[in-house]
Amino acid sequence: MSSPLLPRVVGYSDRVNHAFAFAAKHHDRQVRKGTALPYLTHPANVALILTRYGCDDPAVLAGILLDVVADCVREGMTPADLHERIATKFGEDTLETALAVTERRTDDHGVGLTSDERRSDSLMRLERASDRARWVCAADKLHHGGMILAELRRTAFPESVWSRFPRDPEATAQWYRRVYARLAEVGFQAPIMDELRRVVLALEDAVAATTATAPRPG
Repeated sequence: MSSPLLPRVVGYSDRVNHAFAFAAKHHDRQVRKGTALPYLTHPANVALILTRYGCDDPAVLAGILLDVVADCVREGMTPADLHERIATKFGEDTLETALAVTERRTDDHGVGLTSDERRSDSLMRLERASDRARWVCAADKLHHGGMILAELRRTAFPESVWSRFPRDPEATAQWYRRVYARLAEVGFQAPIMDELRRVVLALEDAVAATTATAPRPG
């Protein structure tokens, strides 16, 4: 099934401005892992990607607030807490969009999930997620993957980049492949998928290059 563009954002939005201020306060002293870049650069770039593709305000707002919502979920906030913190300020559609692509700590029966199970669960839930949520998922992974590639191009020591992640390079690249493949599987055919596919392929090439140049054990 095709995935048309969402209604276009029209210039400045007070809610978008409010979301940036809200996210900036939340991410105050956070930096991107292994860098000195303020963490806010990530949600800002996700918002730019979504705007570039003509997505609507709730999608852009969810892109800006995605990691705020994820942190709230990790901290164990109740649905009522989340509603008060996010929905009352930015709308139910924004909160629902962000939650649809946020890793859960427990399943539908309240059973705790391991790290790997949380990832698999998030992929399974894409089937019933809205197109808006799928746009946010794709934009989030597009920027994360693109940043890995940019950092690899700037260093002569690729292991210094890959070591920032809890999984090895192959598993890290495989995660981006899994997200892309799942989005395609559930019928998400938006134009951003072409760009995400190129990033996935480039990450796989980067892993192959890293493996080929890695010193062999003596």
